Amino acid sequence: MTIQVQQRLPHASFQRLTDNGVITLSTDELFGGDNVVLFAVPGAFTPTCSASHLPGFVALAEQFFQAGVDRILCTSVNDAFVLDAWGKAQQAGDVQMIADGAGKFATSLGLANDSGDFGGIRSLRYSMFVQDGVVQILNVDAPKTFETSKAEVLLEQIRQRQV
Repeated sequence: MTIQVQQRLPHASFQRLTDNGVITLSTDELFGGDNVVLFAVPGAFTPTCSASHLPGFVALAEQFFQAGVDRILCTSVNDAFVLDAWGKAQQAGDVQMIADGAGKFATSLGLANDSGDFGGIRSLRYSMFVQDGVVQILNVDAPKTFETSKAEVLLEQIRQRQV
């Protein structure tokens, strides 16, 4: 079952590479009490993810913050080392990379996809706006598409909520 608007995110753990090594962060730590943008990509260093998806959120980060967002998170079914390297290569700036290495979070959301020999379990491409752990906006793209999860789409939806 796919997570729906007004549902609380399931408990999950993510990994992030820091100067002190890999740390584990829970959904409570990442989403509790804050307005958070979360977007997921099928894989770091892949064409659409690198050329369009992540760069869109990087370019619009300041506008998201002006719209009341506290944190922008990018997740993928990659390990923390790969996501950190990708973030650096993409100059991700204010977009924080959080690894869902085994795909447990994507699976618990009902947003995992088995890509077979291409890469195994991957996350579907999506974006969401989460307030204090509760999904307020959810945009999920069909496999191999990139339409509704774009940064500009989510930013406009967040702005519309403020009117």
